[in-house]
Amino acid sequence: MIRPLRFAALLAAPVLALCLPPARAADSRLLQALTQLAPQANPRVLDLALKAAGCAAASGLPASQRLAVIDYSLPSTQPRLWVFDLDRRKLLFKELVAHGRNSGDNLATRFSNRNDSLESSLGLFRTQDAYQGHNGYSLRMEGLEPGVNDNAFERAIVFHGATYVDPAVAARQGRIGRSWGCPAVRRAVAKPLIDTLKGGQYVFAYYPDQRWLSGSPYLQCSNMRMTASRAP
Repeated sequence: MIRPLRFAALLAAPVLALCLPPARAADSRLLQALTQLAPQANPRVLDLALKAAGCAAASGLPASQRLAVIDYSLPSTQPRLWVFDLDRRKLLFKELVAHGRNSGDNLATRFSNRNDSLESSLGLFRTQDAYQGHNGYSLRMEGLEPGVNDNAFERAIVFHGATYVDPAVAARQGRIGRSWGCPAVRRAVAKPLIDTLKGGQYVFAYYPDQRWLSGSPYLQCSNMRMTASRAP
């Protein structure tokens, strides 16, 4: 299990040395565009998401046209999922998203890579194919970070729609419903969101956990060998 730290402690920590491929290396204009498109999003989180996706491309994985960013440091009653078109510099979705039942109540504070933990996972993911499953139209994801989220495929950590992801539910009970670890979204947006993200796009799930932030190869962009993609 990943041990959470307070956000204030993260802000006090030294800035990580990050390395990006030339195509989007420290692209301040792209970050500025995303920040303007999603003013409620934390610019630091958007910056880390861009750098992680850029580092993945530098490691040999295909570049991503679209990027989904989940900020699990925000309460479940607030939109904390943003989907961007990086090429056209457009915000495609701003949505509520569920976290795992054992990750916390309104606030997620615990994250895991273990089977049957019913907790969400952090880090960089790459989307795979859409399918019809137990929760309806769903999107498989491959976790790219060893020990952090690389069991996501086996755990069936997928995007799917859920009736418990609803502003009315949040108003009634002080939080939206919780999943078994999946980033569940409103049923009304599940299909268009999944169709936007399927087929090799990147998803970045954030929480101010220092162990993950300091250990993720995608946030340090080291020359170490990255996890090979399972996707064809």
